Amino acid sequence: MGMIAAAFGLAVSSASAQTACDADIDADGVVGAPDLAGLLASWGLCSGCAADIDGDGLVNAFDLSTLLGLWGATCSPLSWATVIEFAPDPAVVTGASLRNAIVATGLPWRVRDNGTQIEMLLVPPGTFNMGCSASNQYACFFWENPVHVVTLTNAFYLGRYEVTQAQWYARMGTNPSAFQNASPEVPPGQISSRPVERLQWNLVQGFLAGTGLRLPTEAEWEYAYRAGTTTAFHGFAGLPNGTNDDLLVGNVAWLSMNAANQTRPVGLKPPNGFGLHDMAGNVWEWVNDRYSDSYYASSPPTNPQGPEWGTQRVYRGGDCLTGSQGARASFRGSFAPDSIYIYSHTGFRVARTP
Repeated sequence: MGMIAAAFGLAVSSASAQTACDADIDADGVVGAPDLAGLLASWGLCSGCAADIDGDGLVNAFDLSTLLGLWGATCSPLSWATVIEFAPDPAVVTGASLRNAIVATGLPWRVRDNGTQIEMLLVPPGTFNMGCSASNQYACFFWENPVHVVTLTNAFYLGRYEVTQAQWYARMGTNPSAFQNASPEVPPGQISSRPVERLQWNLVQGFLAGTGLRLPTEAEWEYAYRAGTTTAFHGFAGLPNGTNDDLLVGNVAWLSMNAANQTRPVGLKPPNGFGLHDMAGNVWEWVNDRYSDSYYASSPPTNPQGPEWGTQRVYRGGDCLTGSQGARASFRGSFAPDSIYIYSHTGFRVARTP
C-alpha cells in the first residue's frame, strides 16, 4: 500500500494502538478497498462514526494512515475462532431474511474453531414453532406434541458438518465408528471424512471438555434444522421452502433409501437454508437435553434447556439405516447417555456460544 500512502503524502502507520477490527469500517472481516472508500466518504468531522478509527472526532490523515497500515489484515471479534467469511454467502444462505438476521448480529457468519479446526456457521436468534411436522407418509408421535412457540434470544454457532472420524481421532486418539472400511461408494481416501458414530452421550462430553464447545440444545437443533421452514423436511437451494414429501428427502439426506446401508463423507448433500449439511440423515446427532415425552406441554417459551430431570438424552435427525420418518424436523429419539444403541449410528455436531 506504499503507493497509495505516497499519493496522500503519508507515511504508513504501524497501527500499534488500533487493530484490524478498528479499521474494518464495513465490518466484512478484512481491511480493504471498501473500508478505504468508506473512510474517504466520511472525511472531516465525524464524531462516533466507524471511519473515525482513532476516536478523536475527525476522519483525517491519521485514520487513513492507520487503515493503510492494517491493509489486508483480518478482523475476528471471536478470540477462539478464525474468520473464513464474515458475511453470509448468498449462494449458500439463499433466503434474504436469513441473511439479514445473520448480518444483524454483527458476528461473522463462517468461522473455524481454533482448537479443533471444526468449521462452524452462525445461527441467528429467532422464533419458530417447535414440534410436530408430519410428512406425507408418517404422522407425528405424541411426544412431538404439542406444537409450541419457542424464541431463541441468542445467536450461536453450529458445526457446518457432523464431527468426522478424523476430527474425533485427532482429539481422542481412538475411532469407535462402525464404518471404517472402504466401499465402492466410499474410497479409502474419504473414510476419515465420514462422521464419527457409535458414540455414547457421555463419551461426547470427553471430546467437548476444555474446548468451549458444547452440544446444541434440542430447541437450537430443531431451529437450525428448519432454517425458516415449517415442513417435515428442511429445504435446499432447489426447494427452499422444504417439503412434506418423503420421496424427496433423499435430496438432502443419506437414509435407507439411498445410502446403501453405510455412512457417507460429510457435506455431499446440499445444505439447508443456514448452510448446514446432513442435518437429516447420515448419523443420528446427540443434543444436550434430557428426555421427557411430556416436556413440550410445560417447556418454557424462551431458550428452553430441556427437563431438569431424566435418565435419557435426546438424539435427532435420522441415520443411514433408517427411513424418512426419523429425518423429519420434529422427530425425537432418546437413549441412556452411557449406552450405545447398536441398531443406530449416533454422532454429533458441535455448538458454541459466541
